[in-house]
Amino acid sequence: MALIVQKYGGTSVATVAHLDNVARKIIATREKGHDVVVVVSAMGHETDRLDDLARQVGVTPETLREVDVLLSTGEQVTTALLSMVLVNQGCRARSYTGGQVKILTDSSHTKARILDIECERLQAGLDSGVVAIVAGFQGVDEQGRITTLGRGGSDTTAVALAAALGADECQIYTDVDGVYTTDPRVVDSARCLERLTFEEMLELASLGSGVLHTRAVEFASKYKVPIRVLSSFNDSKGTLITSEDDSGMEQPIISGIAFTRDEAKLTVMGVKDIPGIASKILGPISDANIEVDMIVQNVAADMSTDFTFTVSRNDYDQALLVLKNVATQIDAREISGDNKIAKVSLVGVGMRSHAGVATKMFRTLASESINIQMISTSEIKISVVIDEKYLELAVRALHAAFELE
Repeated sequence: MALIVQKYGGTSVATVAHLDNVARKIIATREKGHDVVVVVSAMGHETDRLDDLARQVGVTPETLREVDVLLSTGEQVTTALLSMVLVNQGCRARSYTGGQVKILTDSSHTKARILDIECERLQAGLDSGVVAIVAGFQGVDEQGRITTLGRGGSDTTAVALAAALGADECQIYTDVDGVYTTDPRVVDSARCLERLTFEEMLELASLGSGVLHTRAVEFASKYKVPIRVLSSFNDSKGTLITSEDDSGMEQPIISGIAFTRDEAKLTVMGVKDIPGIASKILGPISDANIEVDMIVQNVAADMSTDFTFTVSRNDYDQALLVLKNVATQIDAREISGDNKIAKVSLVGVGMRSHAGVATKMFRTLASESINIQMISTSEIKISVVIDEKYLELAVRALHAAFELE
């Protein structure tokens, strides 16, 4: 007998008919002799609807506590309905809010982080043969106030519960068969991966793959919780995400290609190459709560510097305005920007032991006349910034070049 934590996202529980399908999967797992804890999201686009209502009323720092009270109701509806469906199908089930489980968080409303989970109540229910249906995305702080974990918080809830309970596996059910080599909407021959390491999934999640949220993967990696990404709508084996030591055979050189269109590039040209110049440029950007991704600094023969970095496209206009104010203070020659770029990334732990990956990537892009504007690397990742209009061509060419079909 194993202990399995299953998480079902909004598309998996969108209607009562969807809940019937989920109930059948839960019962099938129980019939195999396993204990089951289920974490659910709000139904369909319910969180978006509640968030829109809050914005119509008016969200301020003083009302964030009430926003969390409002948003948390979406998951509570799903827990109650799914528990009722299971009971009506002859399976003992009980719903729990985050507060009833005692998922303890800090007090950062709408973006709280989990501090601790008390498992006694859940474990007692499991010991008596009950399926626990837990509301994802929510917890309570030390004062007992309802908090929410931010978008993707249900994934984090599921992995955290799996870690706290010592579960054998955390299964994330969604509307895709697993994690693909790249987006199948862009590359028809993209295939579902059988296995990934935590490191690879973390890179893919942070680089634009929307299957899992970064915080959940970080949690799983820290506590060594195996994750399996599965479809709610078929019986595919999905993708197992685990530590590199547990992966068995030698890993492929490249596991996947991630990409994002949500990028913009800014360049500060002709500033003095002196200590502290990067801080003078990026400090005001940070003060404006704008996150910076890739950074490139070029020093010319006259010892002047061009400083280029990327931000989210949504932050482009604000970042450009900040830089124009900074330019006069640091005596910059010119400020330029481009919000029509994209980032393409190769990810694979096999890069550690294979040379020539970057060369092959650059040669492939060159053969398609795609110019590389910026490059960033890590042990298991190579990212390039290119013109957005070449994004799909680049992904298809790289997918073929590295034989990921």
